[in-house]
Amino acid sequence: MTNFDPVTARLVLALARDGSIAKAAERESIAPSAISRRIADLESRLGAVLFDRSALGVTLTHAGTAYAEGCRRIFREIADLETGMTRFASGQGGQLRIASSSSALSGRLPEILAEYASAHPDVALDIREMVARAALSALEDAQVDVAIVADNYDFTRFEVTPFEDDHVWVIASPDHSLGTQLAKSKPISFDEVVHYEVVGVHHTGALDRLLNEAAHKAGRTLGQRVNVESFPSLVRMVEAGFGIGFLRNSSIHLLAGTDLVYAPLSEDWAKRQLLIARRKKGALAASVHAFLDLANQSYRSTQI
Repeated sequence: MTNFDPVTARLVLALARDGSIAKAAERESIAPSAISRRIADLESRLGAVLFDRSALGVTLTHAGTAYAEGCRRIFREIADLETGMTRFASGQGGQLRIASSSSALSGRLPEILAEYASAHPDVALDIREMVARAALSALEDAQVDVAIVADNYDFTRFEVTPFEDDHVWVIASPDHSLGTQLAKSKPISFDEVVHYEVVGVHHTGALDRLLNEAAHKAGRTLGQRVNVESFPSLVRMVEAGFGIGFLRNSSIHLLAGTDLVYAPLSEDWAKRQLLIARRKKGALAASVHAFLDLANQSYRSTQI
């Protein structure tokens, strides 16, 4: 086989993650035609088809799955080698690469990063907002040092520590049927709210996935009258009377300046956390250790 091409290898992993040439092209800032050409050239050199193409997107073949895993292994080893070398340095400088869900970025993470940047001004910060699945994929591919995501995913390949408690709340306008009850801010059961129309958000996001799983177990279907793409939009639509909404604790600050009422769900499954994930047995640079220590101290302070 000819020399390993890291650029094309990254594109293979991007396609495996996104399942779409258009999405991968946008994320990697490259023309879709350039991706297609690179993948076609690679398949020609290897003598193997790596992707099945269809109108719905692209999926890895068996050969593609093997090649993608080999690419991940190479990138992990390179990242670990570079990290291992930084241990010989004084601990100053370096970089911190974080893939984070929108929930973490709308919660305590910005304040923690500000404190970290003040204490470590020579460390370059690379913060990427991603949905949880993409964040964990980027972590596995050694594109980032840590991922901060909701806890309802498979973490068997990672080491995790708690970052922030992020319980699920129900919100509604004061004149909604639930308004009086929610205004008391006392825990309310999912069964009491599941039959109301809901303003949905992020159809494939962690919160949407969590709520639909809970509804399925209860033998119900969430009646989503309208769907939006952001939590600020959800708040505005609930204000306008399109239904109740669900927010995690990290987004409750969006209710400031509104007259919306809210209360936490009482079920154990709604008492969620955001987790910091990192690869198992991976070497950690001093810059990453410092962030993990700060995040852990910050979390412990909230438990007192």
